[in-house]
Amino acid sequence: MTLEPLRFSNGDILPPVGFGFWKVPKNICASMVVEAVKAGYRHFDCACDYGNEKEVGEGIRQAIALGLVARKDLWITSKLWNTYHAKEHVIPALRRSLADLGLEYLDLYLVHFPIALKYVPFDVRYPPEWVYNPTATDPKEKGMQFARVTHAETWSAMEFAVDAGLTRHIGVSNFNTALLTDLLNGARRAPEVLQVEIHPYNTQDKLLKFCRQNNVLVTCFSPLASASYTELNMSKASDSVLDQPVVKALAEKYQRSAAQIVLRWGVQRGTAVIPKTSQVSRLAPNLALFDFALSPEDSAQIDALNTNRRFNDPGVFCEGGMGTFCPIYD
Repeated sequence: MTLEPLRFSNGDILPPVGFGFWKVPKNICASMVVEAVKAGYRHFDCACDYGNEKEVGEGIRQAIALGLVARKDLWITSKLWNTYHAKEHVIPALRRSLADLGLEYLDLYLVHFPIALKYVPFDVRYPPEWVYNPTATDPKEKGMQFARVTHAETWSAMEFAVDAGLTRHIGVSNFNTALLTDLLNGARRAPEVLQVEIHPYNTQDKLLKFCRQNNVLVTCFSPLASASYTELNMSKASDSVLDQPVVKALAEKYQRSAAQIVLRWGVQRGTAVIPKTSQVSRLAPNLALFDFALSPEDSAQIDALNTNRRFNDPGVFCEGGMGTFCPIYD
């Protein structure tokens, strides 16, 4: 089975497997970039909110200095944090990410969440995270504070970022079909990528169909489902999709790891996947997805695991962790 390239209208291609830096410890980020490049990765998924862009940037610098790769061969994504949605803050936030990463341009810049929060200056706290003032004693001051900024205002500044040569492509993350429709109807430059939580427990079939119809490429975060959330007490070890009998059976059938089966299922659906790991030993296996293919019947077995379960839902974790109800999904 030959996979179609994830191609943009200008001919650029989004690498189908990337390395995600959410929760990768700062002290190993640089070395993981170098090891990932050695293993064949060219797609690196970053964000202001991850708090490790300087360290990722050091790894990129080292990989280029060692002659392992050229900048033009890398695909670097970063994301606009919630506190920078006002039009006057978008470009400074992008420039800050570029400075931390040591780059002159990004390949892709995404609006991280459809949530506008009150601005926090860089010199007060960076990255600002979710709450407005974590040291305040007043619960209202300490919690999340929303900003009255429309998605259209934010998006117009994202469009300008492309005009200014600061990023080659723009898109959104954690948006649903209604929000995407609104952007598509009013955009001068349409969103080109949606990054969203997709895995066998949350297949998002309607959202994928909508994106295909509107030429929006899709990147799946948390493609292995619950693994990234167990340490945050947002899932249990028993939730692991890798322990599902059907996944184990397919791993034995294809003589692959359970993770490779699930990741192959993701790329075979026409999406990019960005698994995260802090273990060098898992880099090469997570990339080795292109010398086998799941049969339609076997893919359907994985599809059947869907329960529409999200692990990364602001409507849950913001209320539990920040005392603020902040739903973005119905």
